[in-house]
Amino acid sequence: MCSLFFLSSPIFYHDTLGYYEKADRWRSLGIVWRNVILMALLHIGAVYSILVIPRAKPLTWVWSYVCFIVTALGVTAGAHRLWSHRSYRAKLPLRVFLAAANSMAFQNDIYEWARDHRVHHKYSETDADPHNATRGFFFAHIGWLFVRKHSDVIEKGRKLDVTDLLADPVVQFQRRYYKTSVLIMCFLVPTVVPWYFWGETLWNSYFLASILRYTVSLNVTWLVNSAAHMYGNRPYDQNISPRENRWVTFGAIGEGFHNFHHTFPFDYSTSEFGLRFNPTTCFIDLMCWMGLASNRKKASVETIQSRKLRTGDGSYGAVNSTQDKEA
Repeated sequence: MCSLFFLSSPIFYHDTLGYYEKADRWRSLGIVWRNVILMALLHIGAVYSILVIPRAKPLTWVWSYVCFIVTALGVTAGAHRLWSHRSYRAKLPLRVFLAAANSMAFQNDIYEWARDHRVHHKYSETDADPHNATRGFFFAHIGWLFVRKHSDVIEKGRKLDVTDLLADPVVQFQRRYYKTSVLIMCFLVPTVVPWYFWGETLWNSYFLASILRYTVSLNVTWLVNSAAHMYGNRPYDQNISPRENRWVTFGAIGEGFHNFHHTFPFDYSTSEFGLRFNPTTCFIDLMCWMGLASNRKKASVETIQSRKLRTGDGSYGAVNSTQDKEA
């Protein structure tokens, strides 16, 4: 079951084009109509879910937000910082939790997510980039899920070294049972818990904790690919597209420091500011304190300042910038 992700920039046709020529043009885009229809239905359901909010119990609102945070951590601390970039190490219990949280996120299994993300970093803003931002905001945000992958994405992805992912039994277990894990974690658990523990209706809990939570989490993740590649400043490298975007940082629990991240992709915090504005970094640090994580990688203060002076746009002062010490 593929994750439902992004479509190509809108194409407009002249009235003079014949019916069959129009049809051929649309077919050549490789549109995945199943994803288009499912995504349309999902977002319609999310809009309806807003009407359900006043009818639900306050505990259900809280539960929906808790599910959103778990969902986000499955992507940010899990598929992204741990498995894609290997920016820290996690023991088995933490990897199991993050894999379950990643299934709650329903954005493709860890193996495929991490592989495509590595391609994104290595070939950013080219045809090999799965959500190439040069094709427009809509494509980078959601459109790339509505069309088949560009052949360059597939070709470059096959050439990447993913032996670490193949060697992780947690990654392989999740991939093998991905459909079942998504059904349980993304839809069943969020819906049943409010109904069982505090008597919420299944209808309310399904639309709030499952549909609305899932839709919001998808769009927040997609903003990292779209808004954070188009809007914001570039204090570390003005020669690349990714930007620092405070709104994306807030919504994606710390993932909006995107110019920093693409400049120093190995850094576990994805930011020079440590814990500030970065709940994912707080979570990883907490896991280290509990003994469930270790070996956090961090760019040095000297390296960051040197890079700012050499390639930054001057929006963050290199002399006055501070960085939390590595724990």
